[in-house]
Amino acid sequence: MASSSSASSSSSSPCPASIDYDAIPAIALNYGVRKRLGQYLNPTNTVASDWTDLAERMDFTYLEIRNYERRENPTQTLLEEWQTRPEATVGKLLTFLEEAERKDIITDLKRHIDENCRKYLQKPVQVPVVDSGHQDRGITVLDSHMPEMFDAFICYCKSDIQFVHELIRQLEQTDHNLKLCVFDRDVLPGTCVWSITSELIENRCKRMVVVISDDYLDSDACDFQTKFALSLCPGARSKRLIPVVYKPMKRPFPSILRFLTVCDYTRPCTQSWFWIRLAKALSLP
Repeated sequence: MASSSSASSSSSSPCPASIDYDAIPAIALNYGVRKRLGQYLNPTNTVASDWTDLAERMDFTYLEIRNYERRENPTQTLLEEWQTRPEATVGKLLTFLEEAERKDIITDLKRHIDENCRKYLQKPVQVPVVDSGHQDRGITVLDSHMPEMFDAFICYCKSDIQFVHELIRQLEQTDHNLKLCVFDRDVLPGTCVWSITSELIENRCKRMVVVISDDYLDSDACDFQTKFALSLCPGARSKRLIPVVYKPMKRPFPSILRFLTVCDYTRPCTQSWFWIRLAKALSLP
């Protein structure tokens, strides 16, 4: 499913020549298509390949697949995790389905997938979908005639607020002199959370520090912020996201961030380098 040119050379290919599926990210697929994929792939089938076969082709590990088994809709979870990778395209997904001999799925969903792709080509989507038409001023405490800009957006859950205070002390109130966007401190009340968050991450902050903890894994807000930031920099080519672990975790590190270099405060032997490394990463142009 490499390209429209290769598609046109094979009569068995489900890709029309007018659409280059390899140029369209998987995030273009809407809820309806994902729901139908789940209906096909969620049931364990001894004859046809199910979602676990797809997961292995996507290079998810055994432990990750076992964890997804606990989800009500493992196919949906699988797609959400996979779509943050730079190689996650509609074409790649269709190739996986072909290799798994699930052309029945492609045949059934072809028209809907085509519609999704055409809509994406007309107007590329953001995932999660947010309202990008909101005002860009008057959303932070120090906004005036010019929007307030930041070196980094801090993605954190409420239970980790004490470490956020430490971030402020070490990065803002020292010679590093960085400017952090801390939602509870800097954002004015009465605004749409999702719209303002997307505006800050995409247009006001050069980078995002993700404070990883067990509670982070249960936070819908952190999940939104992380996936939105990843959608802006597939493959982390711009070093936009910096995961930080400041205390030991009992639960697995989020797979969606496993390909990024982590700034780890839990190792005593490297703590003396922690703040210097983090500050340097946030100071890059």
